[in-house]
Amino acid sequence: MDLITELSKRVSTFDSFWVQYVPIQDPTRLYEAAWHLPSGGGKRMRPAIAMLACESVCGNPQSVLPFGASLELIHNFSLVHDDIMDKSLLRRNLQTVHVKYGEPTAILAGDLLFAKAFQAMLDVDVDYEVFKELEGDLVQCVLDICEGQELDMDFEERKIVSEKEYLHMISKKTGVLFQLAAKGGAWIGGAPDNEVDALAQYGMFLGLAFQIWDDYLDMSSNAAVLGKDIGNDIRNGKKTLIAVHCLVHASPAQKKVLDAVFGNRSASEEQVKSVLEVFKASGSIEYARSVALRYNAEAKNALGVLSDSLARQTLVALADYAIAREK
Repeated sequence: MDLITELSKRVSTFDSFWVQYVPIQDPTRLYEAAWHLPSGGGKRMRPAIAMLACESVCGNPQSVLPFGASLELIHNFSLVHDDIMDKSLLRRNLQTVHVKYGEPTAILAGDLLFAKAFQAMLDVDVDYEVFKELEGDLVQCVLDICEGQELDMDFEERKIVSEKEYLHMISKKTGVLFQLAAKGGAWIGGAPDNEVDALAQYGMFLGLAFQIWDDYLDMSSNAAVLGKDIGNDIRNGKKTLIAVHCLVHASPAQKKVLDAVFGNRSASEEQVKSVLEVFKASGSIEYARSVALRYNAEAKNALGVLSDSLARQTLVALADYAIAREK
């Protein structure tokens, strides 16, 4: 089984479907801004997970497409607004929406994507009771994402954040959307409760592994590979797992470097590099990698209740990809 081939099949199907929700129409500038990030690529992991979850419980993956569109629209809405808050310049090797179109239009573009997500949900063809559950979960998911983003920003103002607090934050900011993708795909596929619960666990563990690996890549890769800014997390004082671990375990000399640079929005490239060296020397980058690997294993273990199938094998491979990718 080749993961890229299997994902490409589903992503191609999904991409042909979801363009209908953000047509370019008047006012053209707004709709072009809204479609700027989606048209720039992206992994489409959340709709792919929903489709695979549905297939793994013997459901029809075509029935998941509107739900997958809703998830991807929510995801892109959050990216547009995150980039404004983080003052990011690059996303997917493109100018961020607020840089290209201006902040006011970018805010509206994010709002438009948010509204379109709920429009897509209206096309999910399931029993009314299942629809109510899905809709309620989607609303709660958005609330959790907002709470997670606020916690993330609040943590920037704090000197020390515990690992438990960090994990709680990313479970809301990132984990819940992965969780809903897998859970919703299983629900739409008609799975029994034990399989729905197992896929929900898979989604959460996968989301945690995915976010921690993102933190790892941000400190071990480069802008050309990642397609986004390197160093912003250090300048913004982002409490990634790497920073959380380092702020506790750094030596006195290393803490002096962190005190001078971490959270300094005007830090130079050399200063950013000095913090990167501290992260490496303290073992914090490697520690984050080990935690991501642990959640990867838990995600795969959660799939044990499912019958063997190509979809299940692809979900396992996807968990491995989440902690092996380069961007």
